[in-house]
Amino acid sequence: MGLYLKQLQVGPMQNYVYLIGDTETRKAVAVDPAWNLDEILGALQRDDMELESVLITHFHPDHIGGSLMGHNIEGPAELLERGHKIKIHIHKSEADYVPMVCGLSKTDLTLTDAGDDMVIGGQKIQFIHTPGHTPGSQCFLVNGNLVSGDTLFIGGCGRVDLPGSDPKLMYDSLANKLKALPDDTVLYPGHNYSPTATSTIGEEKRTNPYMRFSRLEDFLGVMGY
Repeated sequence: MGLYLKQLQVGPMQNYVYLIGDTETRKAVAVDPAWNLDEILGALQRDDMELESVLITHFHPDHIGGSLMGHNIEGPAELLERGHKIKIHIHKSEADYVPMVCGLSKTDLTLTDAGDDMVIGGQKIQFIHTPGHTPGSQCFLVNGNLVSGDTLFIGGCGRVDLPGSDPKLMYDSLANKLKALPDDTVLYPGHNYSPTATSTIGEEKRTNPYMRFSRLEDFLGVMGY
């Protein structure tokens, strides 16, 4: 059975949406489906894939829908309104924030925790809790590919000066969780902030300044703390 993995750039904030599934069963999940649902659903339809679940990296509106800087952003709430019978997986630490951001209620959510996983077709997706950008930020690891949301970018990392951010937790997520992954793990970030669409953990360990600190104090200093 083969892995289905598609990267779509949507919206004015250069967000990446990911479609992950199994080429034999034709089942798929969408990671952070926001901004343009017609484009996202159209990609699935063209590839003959059926959407079963949604995975959310964190609760910010550009990833889950809602209102942001004058934009009304579609998201999983609108998928439910359209009649899609999906489960919406988000880390348990984000549950209280979600109803304040978009049209989802707590009862719409399937809450995840560190170490959880799910199987879509023949593909196992591991959930890695990587707090720092938000309390419940999580990455998704499938078959040597890491969808990192706003935790790790190519050449950078997520902001830690927003409500719910924590620079100490960000350091732990980068230095003790993501840095421990195999070097050949392919990195798929949450935004298109670099000349290339993907990288590897090995490349980020060599070139990303935020992945090269061996002491928390040095990381905090660079982050302004």
